[in-house]
This record gives sequence, C-alpha cells and structure tokens, in this order.
Amino acid sequence: MRSLIQRVKYASVSVDGQEVGAIEQGVLAYIGLGHDDNLQSAQRMIDKILTYRIFDNDDDPAKYGKVDKNVQQVGGGLLLVSQFTLMAKTDKGRRPEFGSAMAPDMAQALFAQLVDYAKTQYLTVATGQFGADMQVLSVNDGPLNFLLEVH
Repeated sequence: MRSLIQRVKYASVSVDGQEVGAIEQGVLAYIGLGHDDNLQSAQRMIDKILTYRIFDNDDDPAKYGKVDKNVQQVGGGLLLVSQFTLMAKTDKGRRPEFGSAMAPDMAQALFAQLVDYAKTQYLTVATGQFGADMQVLSVNDGPLNFLLEVH
C-alpha cells in the first residue's frame, strides 16, 4: 500500500461539480492499494498517516520551525482519496503499468474499511468518491509531500 500525503492549508474533492469532501488545514492523502494489501495494512497506513510528523512545532522554542507535530496534534483534517495510479510501475517505457494495483471491486471494499477505521481513530475525516472522476483542489502548505509505504 502506498500513500502520497500532502500537508495542506485546504483541500476538497468534487464529483460532477458537487463537493463530496473537504478539509481546512491538515493532510490530503492519496491511497493506492496493491494485491497484497488487507485490513491490517490499511490500519497500519492510517496509523502512520495520523502520527506522521509533518507540521511545525511552534510551541517549544527548542523545536521552533521543525516538523515535529502530527495532524492530530494540530487539530487538522484528513482527506482520503483513492488513487490506484500510485501503484503504477514506471521504470520501463513511457506508459505506466497498473498490474500491481488491486482489482477495483476488492479495492473499493478495502478502501471503505480503511475509511471506517480512520473514522474510529480520528474525528475529522473526509473522503473522495471511490472510482469516480474526481476533481481535487488543494493548497499545498510548504510544499511538503511524502510517499509512505506499508507492507
């Protein structure tokens, strides 16, 4: 499982011109599911995202300006967006190969479980719409972007 996380000042997802999810300051997380992923790896990914320290610590003078706080500590939002393209193999040729991405029906079920778990761990969770043609708007803060992986 891979997740591209971005520290954002604002992010939203729209489908057919209708906003389906939005957050203020927080983390926009694109989630890619692979063949070997399961509920346990999904839970590990959510735990990692929620505790990954990508926000500045302005409270402690010794840590001023350092990324030392996680999304929970700053009271930010978490926007989860499914994105199978994160599983693409890009090392050969000029066209991505998506064979390592989980089949859509299985991925939809696992993504729903991932979202459900996230909502049990944190209050401010929004999502896109699985399988839809989504328009994602974000104001990246930094910019800070990290590619996380769990197995």
